[in-house]
Amino acid sequence: MSQRYIAIALSSIVLLLAIGSLAIRGLSLGIDFTGGTIIEIGYPDSADLVSVRAQLGENGFDDAIVQHFGSTREVLVRVAPREDINSSDLSNQVIDVLKRTGNIEVRRVEFVGPQVGDELTEDGGLALLYALIGILIYVYFRFEFRFALGSVAALIHDVIIVMGVISIIGMEFNLTVLAAILAVIGYSLNDTIV
Repeated sequence: MSQRYIAIALSSIVLLLAIGSLAIRGLSLGIDFTGGTIIEIGYPDSADLVSVRAQLGENGFDDAIVQHFGSTREVLVRVAPREDINSSDLSNQVIDVLKRTGNIEVRRVEFVGPQVGDELTEDGGLALLYALIGILIYVYFRFEFRFALGSVAALIHDVIIVMGVISIIGMEFNLTVLAAILAVIGYSLNDTIV
């Protein structure tokens, strides 16, 4: 407790940096929230993601997100929507480019529309809000109201800092990250109650 003023100052600085980054830069929303095309490709051997990214970049798909999916022979490609090309033509162009990287098997092609992305954004925000309200009610009945306010303030503090770090490093905010934020709420609540 003798170092509380240093901890409060450090926490305040980090919190202000996080809020500033969220206000200025915002979150880099992934395809789950903005819409786009997801293509799952299978390779006969281990796929070299660097060459796949380079091939896509050379053909105008610099913004494509390429990652292994399941094993090193399976690749997941996410492409943001484009106004001048419809989703099916866009996926066909990406598949044609990927065919140049080797013998591929297209496993699935999915289209996520912007309306679905808007619904996910709204539902994700509501999930965070409902979790905080539920925690406030639980701690209010289990302990005292002043402890409930303190625990919810600590939860909001933790969530804002984590989201601020995500904003600062430019990490894509997708459904997996949203699940991680909900896990942070759970762990923070556990620390608060213990």
